[in-house]
Amino acid sequence: MSQSGSQRTTLVYLHGFNSSPESYKAQVLRAYLETSDYQCNYLIPRLSYSPAQVACSLSELIEQQLMLGPVALIGSSLGGYYAIYFAEKYGLKAALINPAVKPYTLLTDYLGENKNLYSHERYTLTEGHMNELLAMDVETLSHPERLFLLTQTADQTLNYREAVLKLKGSPSWIESGGTHEFSAFTRVIPAIMSFLDIKKRQ
Repeated sequence: MSQSGSQRTTLVYLHGFNSSPESYKAQVLRAYLETSDYQCNYLIPRLSYSPAQVACSLSELIEQQLMLGPVALIGSSLGGYYAIYFAEKYGLKAALINPAVKPYTLLTDYLGENKNLYSHERYTLTEGHMNELLAMDVETLSHPERLFLLTQTADQTLNYREAVLKLKGSPSWIESGGTHEFSAFTRVIPAIMSFLDIKKRQ
């Protein structure tokens, strides 16, 4: 018997490159949800520097959660790129915050040894990783209306116009100024939750 009417959505937050579940937006969103009446579960998986490993681990996580109920995604920067891939793969809605849409070219500047800003893990980024990213590229969005673009024009890391072009068929929230972190992020959380069909308790 279906219980879809009572099932809580699982909201999965995908952090960016060299980031972690301890990142600013991930924790701001956690605190917001803990003090609001939104009915959802919230997961922030720690993403590997290996795109192939991300593809494997997140597929497993999402498939497990879909057995329990609806799943929605929020992706920031590189996490936005991953969110596009998984939204396409599983037919999910996703909110994309200053998303990277061509990380396989952007991250070539980081080839070689890196250190995660939060965990301090050291790793080597290779051309092979860029090929793994390219393999996850969604060239044509089958349902752009399932993706919500949130971007600020003064993003110092990414050219926001690339995301606007990629997601030209998607609803969008485009602000002048701002930062790659997305200034005053809390302001847009209600719009994100509304788009993802996550409702408050009655």
